[in-house]
Amino acid sequence: MERTTTPEGVYRVLRGAILDGTVPPGGQLRERDIATDLGISRSPLREALTRLEEEGLVVKVPFRGAFVVEVSAQEIAEIASIRLLVEPYAAELAIEALRGPERSRLTQTIEDLHRATEKSDIPASVDAHLQFHRLFYDLSGHGTLRSLWNGWETKLRLYLLVDHPSYSDLHDIAVEHARLAEVALEGDTDAFKRELAQHFSSALRGQAAGDANAPTGP
Repeated sequence: MERTTTPEGVYRVLRGAILDGTVPPGGQLRERDIATDLGISRSPLREALTRLEEEGLVVKVPFRGAFVVEVSAQEIAEIASIRLLVEPYAAELAIEALRGPERSRLTQTIEDLHRATEKSDIPASVDAHLQFHRLFYDLSGHGTLRSLWNGWETKLRLYLLVDHPSYSDLHDIAVEHARLAEVALEGDTDAFKRELAQHFSSALRGQAAGDANAPTGP
């Protein structure tokens, strides 16, 4: 890790290590090891860990230490079920911008995905994956939609850092998103929703499993 002594610097180093997968979900952040690596005292480290905990990236377990948050299949399934409803609407609102001045941004995310998946660069592929979907929300002109995406993005990133390596061919991710972009630009909201449902199929299975295990009501 890059050496730094300020709480802000320690926070940025640890946050970067979490978000690029260097410390994976479920991984322990050992205070003694980190303090030694960074050449710092425990005080700025604990301050940084508290910020990361408040941000939802770290959980502190009594008598065990700090761990990177693991996102459950149920959480991702619930997010996917909501995205399936609102993302086609975001794409519909964004269509004018996507067909016009912002089309190059959409194209760039696909190119970035192709490049990252060809190199099997997991952090870069996750970045491009999220940038692709964020575009619909950012360009929708709808503040609530943007807020929804902002609330999900960290959990989605942690999930994708685990999900992307599970692909037998990582390049399939780029192909899927190229198809989503094509359908989005056609302006067919129903077709976009169908493609999105296919794209979310594995995530949505997590909700089905959760529902199957839930207690039944009267």
